[in-house]
Amino acid sequence: MRTISVETLRTWLEEGRAVTVLDVRPTDQRAEWAIPGSVHVDAYGALNEHDPHALDAFEVVGDAPVVTVCAAGRTSQLAAEQLTARGVPALSLEGGMKAWSLAWNTAEVPGHASDVLIIQVRRTGKGCLSYLVGADDEAMVIDASLDPQVYLDLARSHGWQITSVFDTHIHADHLSRSRRLAQMSGAKLFLPDQQRVSFPFTAIHDGDTHAIPHLMLTALRTPGHTPESTCFLLNNTILLTGDTLFPSSIGRPDLHADEQEGRARASLLYHSLHKLLALPSETLVLPGHASQPVPFDGKPVGARLAEIDEQIGLLHATQTVFVETLLQRLPPTPPNYERIVTLNEEGLVPDHDITELEAGANRCAIS
Repeated sequence: MRTISVETLRTWLEEGRAVTVLDVRPTDQRAEWAIPGSVHVDAYGALNEHDPHALDAFEVVGDAPVVTVCAAGRTSQLAAEQLTARGVPALSLEGGMKAWSLAWNTAEVPGHASDVLIIQVRRTGKGCLSYLVGADDEAMVIDASLDPQVYLDLARSHGWQITSVFDTHIHADHLSRSRRLAQMSGAKLFLPDQQRVSFPFTAIHDGDTHAIPHLMLTALRTPGHTPESTCFLLNNTILLTGDTLFPSSIGRPDLHADEQEGRARASLLYHSLHKLLALPSETLVLPGHASQPVPFDGKPVGARLAEIDEQIGLLHATQTVFVETLLQRLPPTPPNYERIVTLNEEGLVPDHDITELEAGANRCAIS
């Protein structure tokens, strides 16, 4: 059976190559996360029962290859076999959606100084957003969530040396690659001041600034999502919010916390958000996650602060209403988040089972 790797499919989509992605998972699985632009036929049960008519509902358009997708790459092989028997060029995605969680694409962020380039690096299969920010021959990275080589290669292609790496907080839904990236690049590792991690780092406090030519990053402590959560204001015009504030939602306050601490964090989050809302309304917010699969469209995920203020009505509630509403809207917790938190506190990324640990859509936001 012919298969296709995640990296090859990612490259095809990034290049705009003609390909049809056929998702054969059950409807409820697709509803949580899917490959952008994919076609869906709920054929999982029929395929596993070896029903020869399982894909009769799928109409082939044109002669582009079809890539079949399931959760782990097994049922998709049955789908590819059926299509091949029909004379359709079909490939099964190796590792399925679990493996796809590591797929990525990029978008350049417009509207800032011409001598500064901001690249949003998006894990389309997971929703994680990280940032490579460069000017002259230096660059910084915020919230690295992919193999460090991705950032090193991107930096090299622009003639940059990565000299500083930041995390906005201790992540719970993905393994941070920031420590390893700092080690591989020789960069300085900055984390919000806290006592949670067990490895060396340079602590950054509320109001601290970090500058390289043409770039100034100012730390804004915004506890709530986690006690140490910190946003970064770039050149006083662009706000990197991590998991504190999103274009249409708010960071959840309950992960790795009991009920009492979750309530206390929700109160802190209320004040943190209003601290951000006091910034100029034209400030561009670039979040740490997207709530939907990120298409290969080159358009950055983000919004002006004024747009977010208008979009999220809960920002205008009283503190009491805000806290109670937030706690009532908590989504399911991310799978394996406690194990991920522990690994991030230890600064470790396992050599295996990464896709198992990070499987599933991100669930850091509350709408």
